[in-house]
Amino acid sequence: MKRICIVFIVLLICFQSYGQNPRSRDLGIPFVGITGKFNAITDVKGVEVGYSTIIEGNGKNIIGEGPIRTGVTAIFPRGKAKKFSPVYANWYSLNGNGEMTGTTWVTESGFLETPIMITNTNSVGAVRQAVLKYYVDTDWYNGEEWWYTYPVVAETYDGFLNDIYGFHVKEKHVLEAIENSSSGKIAEGNVGGGTGMMCLGFKGGTGTSSRVIHINDSTYTVGVLVQSNFGAKKNLTIAGVPVGMELLNVKGEILKGAPLSNRKEGDGSIIVIVATDAPLLPHQLKRIAQRIPLGIGNVGGRGTNGSGDIFMAFSTANENAFNREENRSIVSLANDMINPLFEATVQGVEEAIINAMVAAETMVGINGNTSYRLPHDATIEVLKKYNRFQPKVIIDNTLLEKYLGKYELEPEFYLTIFKEGETIFAQITNQIKVGLTAVNENTYDVFDYGIRIVFNMDENQNISELTILSNGEIKAKKIE
Repeated sequence: MKRICIVFIVLLICFQSYGQNPRSRDLGIPFVGITGKFNAITDVKGVEVGYSTIIEGNGKNIIGEGPIRTGVTAIFPRGKAKKFSPVYANWYSLNGNGEMTGTTWVTESGFLETPIMITNTNSVGAVRQAVLKYYVDTDWYNGEEWWYTYPVVAETYDGFLNDIYGFHVKEKHVLEAIENSSSGKIAEGNVGGGTGMMCLGFKGGTGTSSRVIHINDSTYTVGVLVQSNFGAKKNLTIAGVPVGMELLNVKGEILKGAPLSNRKEGDGSIIVIVATDAPLLPHQLKRIAQRIPLGIGNVGGRGTNGSGDIFMAFSTANENAFNREENRSIVSLANDMINPLFEATVQGVEEAIINAMVAAETMVGINGNTSYRLPHDATIEVLKKYNRFQPKVIIDNTLLEKYLGKYELEPEFYLTIFKEGETIFAQITNQIKVGLTAVNENTYDVFDYGIRIVFNMDENQNISELTILSNGEIKAKKIE
């Protein structure tokens, strides 16, 4: 009981320090994979994200006056200070009832040459024009006289809560999102383009997550950002649990005045942006983008007729690949090594969507229409019912030190447990190292390989051996 109290105190301090709503893992929602420092798309070095959030007015919807519940999100693959710095990219659409401008040139050229902007459906044109003006005002193309560009601007529909036909997103809001762009910890929920969005029967919005993976001797990061506005409550699935069906008795929304649309249950959209520092070529980034729907499906997305499910993936590697006049040498990852990136993409998308819902707060919009946040306490109870509740595990350093060392699997064949930074690794003789994720004080998962490691303590409170669970049990005695 004392340890649980300490955990909650630590979490409370973290929330106050960063001024951020709780996230999925803070509620005890279990996800697999090792995250980056911020568990955000900004864990990919160089990536910056900025928001402009517009919340004004209450009551009856008067077109052009409000209420306003919308915004703009800006994503710079290499940061706004570098200006024109193209990255390899590609895109994919699960269902095309939506918009992402500039994609035909991304397909044709293989490069993303602009930041990615996300807003509401009716503001795509205004955002695109404002970005072009920003290029002119800031000499985005570094002195080039004859330049052309196709800004990438994506959207989802927020007309249930927002005066979407009032066209409230202006140039100043686009510039605000751009100027606010930064690396590090970023906000989630009712922010930026995700301000007025709804998801899987509850309030949706902006969410993010990341994964750190190891391929041979290299470490790569995959970061995800979603603007989540899709799906029906009945399909909401969290950590494999049918949460939506269990919460059918919980009110998710109130419609008091119909928006000017033909919205049906389950309609909506989701924009997903995946960033990585792994050296991938455009055709490989297409393969990454094509795995995004697997993460969406895990939480209950179905790609309905009324949904715009549009995705883009880019790589910040090969920084000097783009050149108008010279050939460039580049590095690319072998296709046979790409599977961990597929896994990381699916994991990151799933968690980013749930992070958006956990962070989102109840919002009242036009005509008193209301979208309620996902009820945290009720969700935890459902997870407990299905034995899927997993509080955040904080391992005491004294105990952790006992796990480190060399374990004999067979003569001259060892498993070494060691620590780098805040991550625990396992490495078999002459094999690649893999990160471990704590399940509890003495149990760790190597999910990507389908392995679980249990450290066994003897009567003297020392670690004498470990057990490897994978297609049976293997015991390994600690020798040093």
